[in-house]
Amino acid sequence: MYVCICKGITERALREAVYQGAGRMRDLKASLGVTEQCGLCACHAKEVLDQTLLQKSQVQNFVPQSACMCERQSETGTQDGLGAPDVLKPRRKLELTI
Repeated sequence: MYVCICKGITERALREAVYQGAGRMRDLKASLGVTEQCGLCACHAKEVLDQTLLQKSQVQNFVPQSACMCERQSETGTQDGLGAPDVLKPRRKLELTI
């Protein structure tokens, strides 16, 4: 949906700008030009900014610190904990002496 008709700025473009680092209306104005002409889009742009910042913070708080399973080994000695062999770790040869 278009937020700014003057500049042709969509909600999607606003959300992308927020995920790329825009955190204030002045950031959106500098990067996209929102509110530069008639200013009628300011209220809707602010709503989209606030909603996206909230979503962004919720996503950042939800993602675990180490989301990569390959960095952790389970108690079974496998990389993924699902029984897959640990191919990254070299195996030692066992030498039998009699």
